Parts: sequence; structure tokens; C-alpha cells
Amino acid sequence: MIDLRSDTVTTPTPAMRRAMAEAEVGDDVYREDPTVRALEERSAELAGKEAALFTSSGTLANQLALKVWTEPGDQVVLDARSHYLQFEPASMALISGVVARAVDSERGWFGPAEVAERLAAPAYGTVRTSLVCVENTHNRAGGAIFPEAALDELARFCRERSLPLHMDGARLFNAAVASGRSAARVAAPADSVSFCLSKGLGCPVGSLLCGPGDFIEEARTVRQVLGGGMRQAGVLAAAGLVALDTMVERLAEDHRRARRLAEGLAALSGVRLDPERVETNIVIFGLDRLPAPELQRRLEERSVRCGAIEARKVRMVLHHQVDDAGVETAVRATREALAG
Repeated sequence: MIDLRSDTVTTPTPAMRRAMAEAEVGDDVYREDPTVRALEERSAELAGKEAALFTSSGTLANQLALKVWTEPGDQVVLDARSHYLQFEPASMALISGVVARAVDSERGWFGPAEVAERLAAPAYGTVRTSLVCVENTHNRAGGAIFPEAALDELARFCRERSLPLHMDGARLFNAAVASGRSAARVAAPADSVSFCLSKGLGCPVGSLLCGPGDFIEEARTVRQVLGGGMRQAGVLAAAGLVALDTMVERLAEDHRRARRLAEGLAALSGVRLDPERVETNIVIFGLDRLPAPELQRRLEERSVRCGAIEARKVRMVLHHQVDDAGVETAVRATREALAG
């Protein structure tokens, strides 16, 4: 089975399994797990931030950032197709008591003008805008990278208005490798950034939240309140350290294969896709005739898994357990499935 539903479906590499089995551990709630501490220090360094916090998921990391940066009743400006709104349903309202002011965008990024339109003036019946969130790379925009100059401009605007900027960098290292920049440079405009170990980096569990030291200390307290404290978590953190050492540069292979997949799919009758818009490891394409769930079913019969994300839109995601032959098989299976 060639599983292209997500880059979260991978299993740990042999090096990760060895590191997990041999990890030195302690009680992380007491801050006594040396492997977790090493992962947090390494992650903060790579992201260019003062400190980091290990969390069980990207959703938890993002929600901690929201909770720390905002007060109940505030509003948050973010993209309408962001992970916050698409995959963390109602969490910001339930946990932080904030509301979303969404920006509709084509490629998942926006600028000062769109934020300015949504800033509430201090008057009766308005609420305070306290945070701006961006996603880099952007999942539902097909792994699009937030352009460097545009993000720098947005960050300057936010600083001038004392608005924190949080980056959901679940695939931060995909953005870094594809753009030829360091992860720290990609994350530099943001006051805080989260990134996942369990997506392109291939770990079984875990994400990091990175930011100022006092911000991370408050996030640690909120993590405990939400039940997110973990005990001998070094068993998981050990895989993260291996991933940061061995899985980052190879993301370029996923990007190359995603472009090849996109080119192969774009040549098929009934597929709407511009390969030039595929920047990283995510390929999203439209269907002219066949419903996406039906294509998904037919591909499953041919040992290829994909995601039907809209009525006529399909997502395929490359990862380290899909090779060149797997890409060619996926293209061939799609051709056959479209033909019936």
C-alpha cells in the first residue's frame, strides 16, 4: 500500500527506534528528563528562539500559544483555511475564549492591509485584536511557503502595533529546505513558532513550541492545566533528536517527488493541477468529473491511499516512505482509476 494521505502516517526509522529504546529518561513534569531537555534546547536553537516546550501534538502547541498570547474575549486574525480553523475546530473558543477574524486568501498568506481591516477600533461593541497567526508552509494551500518579504512586512506591521505574531510552522523545515534558508530565518519574523516532529520529519509523536523564555514558562503551566504534562517523555524526545539530525535535509527528496507526482497527474485527463504551484511535499488537485471520494475508493482498490478533502479535490502528501517507484505507481493508478 502506497499511503499518500499525509506525512503523519510514517513509522519510526531504525535509528529512531534504537534511540527510543536507549533513551535516558526522568520525570519531565519535574523537569528531570534529560532527553526532553536536550530536545527543547536543540529546537529553540534551530528555531532561533530563546526557549522551547515539548508537546504531544501540533494542535496542543498551537493552542498553548493562543492561550498565552490572548485574553478571553479577544479576536485573532488568521487565514480562513488555516489549521486552526480547519483541523482544530472550536478549540480557540473552548480553551481561550477568543474569536477568529478570518482572511480569505488564495495561497494562504496575507499582509498588513488585510490585518488593518480587521483591527477593532476602541469603541463600544468592539473587541480587542491581540494576535495574528500565520501558517508556513500552508497545508490547504498545497504546501505553499509564505514569501519571505511579505512575512517580514507583516511582522513589521505587527510590531508597530504591539501585536504578537505566531507561526504555525508544522512543516517549518519543509519551508526552510525548499527556500534555501535556515529554519531560524524562516521563523525570525514570528514571536513564537510551533513545528511538528511527526509530519515530514517522520517521528511517531510530538511537536515543539518555541518563543521567549517567559512565554514558554507560561505555556508550560497551561500545558499542565490542560493535562499535557508527560512523565518519562524522553522515550519520545529521543526520536525527535534523531529526526532533527537526520531527517531535515532529505525533505528535498520529498519536494522533488511531489513535483514529479504533480507533473504526472497534471497530464491526466480530468485533473486540474498546475505543477508550478507545488513548492514542497503536498500535491492538491481538482477533478473535472469524478467525485473525490469515488477516486479515493478506486485508488484504495489499487493499493494507493489519498485524501478526499473536498467534493472534487484530492490531496496527496509525500514522505520518506514513498520512493520514486511509489510516485510512478500512484500516477499510473490514478490514470486507471479515472478511466473507471
